[in-house]
Amino acid sequence: MVVLNKIYTKTGDAGETALGNGARVAKHAVRVTAYGTVDELNATVGMARLHAEGDMDRLLSLIQNDLFDLGADLCRPDMEKDSEAGYPVLRMVTAQTARLETEIDEMIKRLEPLRSFILPAGSALSTQLHLCRTVARRAERLTVELATMESVNEAAVTYLNRLSDWFFVAARIANDEGRSDVLWVPGANR
Repeated sequence: MVVLNKIYTKTGDAGETALGNGARVAKHAVRVTAYGTVDELNATVGMARLHAEGDMDRLLSLIQNDLFDLGADLCRPDMEKDSEAGYPVLRMVTAQTARLETEIDEMIKRLEPLRSFILPAGSALSTQLHLCRTVARRAERLTVELATMESVNEAAVTYLNRLSDWFFVAARIANDEGRSDVLWVPGANR
């Protein structure tokens, strides 16, 4: 159980923060930037939920919980030392990505195939989901960059990759199942 009885600690005033294993690093470290971007993504999902109802809201709620799991995973380096932690270390698992894939497959059944690229526009929910997609892509790029320097759970990278696909398909669903998608017209303003 998490207990937050004091929000400010003053331990980060010099530009450092603690990782999940207690190590102190610069706040601009790639690992911190990666999980900070996952936190930003979670906030954009919360904004999308302002426009979502029913099943879409339920699915976005699941994603928000997954994103906290992902942040917990990314904030703890040294996966090979997980057994030394003295408690179960939270890591992303392939089942979370498999759930996204199942949801994508179900949504795609409701859509006509695309014959053009689409603009991030249309309904308020669709536009917000496109914003989620772009923030997810940035979080993925940062996590992949981190993986070139330190060990990263492969399930975390795969989840982020699939999540941006999920947001793309969900944005089409939010545009009247693709019927209100705004198509890109190449060179339209030349």
